[in-house]
Amino acid sequence: MLQNDDGPPGRDSPYIYGLCRHLTDDLGWDVKVVIPSSQKSWIGKAYQITEIIHGRYFYPRGPDGLEGETSDISRPLKDGETAEWVLLDGTPATCANIALHNLYPGQIDLLLSGPNLGRNSSAAFSLSSGTIGAALSSSLSKTRSIALSYGTVIHPTPTEFFQPAHLLSTRIIKYLWDNWGTDDGGLRNNEVDLYNVNIPMIQELLSDKGLDIYWTKIWRNTYGRLFKAHATSKPATSPAGPDSLNEPPVELGEDAQKDEEKDKLVFKFAPDIAPLINPTKASLPAGSDAWAISNGWASVTPLRASFAEPTGVAEPQETVQQLDKRLWKMKL
Repeated sequence: MLQNDDGPPGRDSPYIYGLCRHLTDDLGWDVKVVIPSSQKSWIGKAYQITEIIHGRYFYPRGPDGLEGETSDISRPLKDGETAEWVLLDGTPATCANIALHNLYPGQIDLLLSGPNLGRNSSAAFSLSSGTIGAALSSSLSKTRSIALSYGTVIHPTPTEFFQPAHLLSTRIIKYLWDNWGTDDGGLRNNEVDLYNVNIPMIQELLSDKGLDIYWTKIWRNTYGRLFKAHATSKPATSPAGPDSLNEPPVELGEDAQKDEEKDKLVFKFAPDIAPLINPTKASLPAGSDAWAISNGWASVTPLRASFAEPTGVAEPQETVQQLDKRLWKMKL
């Protein structure tokens, strides 16, 4: 099943239709598509528990899938339509769970979330990502999952990078599916719940050699200010997140609130993004996902759905004596 957090094909979601065609045409896979009806980036693994989730059917057409029609009920395909997708007014994790348990119960072997518009490397991005959130949701439903992101490097990203990125992604996805948890680099004693894949959108995609691919770990970075007092200026990021802009990111200037509004508590998402997307190479640990991207390599990170990476060796069952050492013995 194909999922994303960027919504249906459009300016903020330029990749999903192309990859879907490669998965169906190149691999011959039967691909179900269930995605949010609108942009839902930076929302993590949130579920909607108070709203009623409404949905529609979407029938992509044209070379980019942009000419599609929507329908409240399922209908036969018309000439030029390639598939029937489902759009849900929900978060990526909500869409993943509904797809697995309500729309296609027992029919999904693998959930692929992406390709995200922008990188999802490092802790700061990964723990905020709706793309990874959907993969985590699927993993917690005992379904193998891959999160896939295309890192923005050149603004705007040349369209000629799209096809080679899809071809590389298809190769990586097929390899992971065929060798789940058995590769030396990815082996974690069958403890792999999901993989996080990042592909930098760079000129080397067009070369005969292509991009090298590295097994990596998540760079444990941090972020600072994410919001600013509401101003009349445009926010410093698009709805798809700070790594997705078609133009180089620009910070907001000084707050432009009127004097009579200074005491109001009004804020907008405007992160201090420079340290997140342009870290110094010296700050990047070798073997991390951000280190790989900074060197122009694709990154594949094995993960567990437990706020921790696989450890390499399964933890042995602790004895009663060992457990006793964990007991707090405080004198009051």
